[in-house]
Amino acid sequence: MHVPDGFIDVPVSVATGVVAAGAVAVSLRGARRELDERTAPLAGLVAAFIFAVQMLNFPVAAGTSGHLLGGALAAILVGPYTGVLCISVVLLMQGILFADGGLTALGVNITDMAVVTTVVAYALFRGLVKVLPRTRRSVTVSSFVAALVSVPAAALAFTALYAIGGTTDVPLGQVLTAMVGVHVLIGIGEAAITALTVGAVIAVRPDLVYGARGLSAPLKLRVGGELVDAAPAAPAPVAARSGGSPRTLWATGLVTALVLAGFVSFYASASPDGLEKVAADHGIDKKTEEHATADSPLADYGVKDITNARISGGLAGVIGVGATVVVGSGIFWTVRRRRTANGAGSGAGTVPAGNA
Repeated sequence: MHVPDGFIDVPVSVATGVVAAGAVAVSLRGARRELDERTAPLAGLVAAFIFAVQMLNFPVAAGTSGHLLGGALAAILVGPYTGVLCISVVLLMQGILFADGGLTALGVNITDMAVVTTVVAYALFRGLVKVLPRTRRSVTVSSFVAALVSVPAAALAFTALYAIGGTTDVPLGQVLTAMVGVHVLIGIGEAAITALTVGAVIAVRPDLVYGARGLSAPLKLRVGGELVDAAPAAPAPVAARSGGSPRTLWATGLVTALVLAGFVSFYASASPDGLEKVAADHGIDKKTEEHATADSPLADYGVKDITNARISGGLAGVIGVGATVVVGSGIFWTVRRRRTANGAGSGAGTVPAGNA
């Protein structure tokens, strides 16, 4: 759903740029409360993983494909504020290095793909985990539903922005129907990827999943005929928890992202994604402008002057994952250090005790 330059007029692009800048500023402050010495490296990995999975377009209908937006996944794994930053880093890397998503439309894309998806998904996720049984399975199910809803919500947000600042005269009803219809289908794929990823991390290191914190009900003991809360057990050492240290998870995740971007991406669907298809079918793309970095050595996810498509695309994907994890990790490490300098507590959270 990367909006290119020319879809939205200048005033609305500037306005969304202000909204995006404000959201990033608020998220930088909020992320200080979400990140600690264990989760800060994970946040950089989440950004790189989302970058990699976004390269894996999957078919959703005749001649149309979709890809992960990632707002729900990031918010549930590392927190909503950090999630906004993760997606913003991905969009920045894509726009600057790969000419994917317009630079003048960066505010539109951050507002739509980072802010809307994260806010909608995490609000729905928190509501679901409050009413469902307190188990790890509930977290996975809630992740599925939240991710599913977040994608058509982003489609609605784009339609609203287009209604205000669209550069072509297309009936709004047609745009709304087409955008929401195709993105409901894409949302199913988003939901499956999100639930599988969250479930996999919970199975290995549930204490590192932000959305799973505080879900365990206290152990009850019967004393004198009344139920009272038992004293909480001391946390197990990191090495004794399932999955070992966070470094093991980080290394495994990074290798997975590199394999997805460097190898599996070659087999992704070549069909246009939902927004591209709707734009082409309804004339939204009539005033599309050439990307400012269209001549970038990595434009269109290929390395310039390398003629072998498999090698070119795979190398570009590996470079993208590397750049995203370095930039993302640098940002999150800086945020964590500012938190430490301000004397904030670790806020590590509670490990859920429910079983899947």
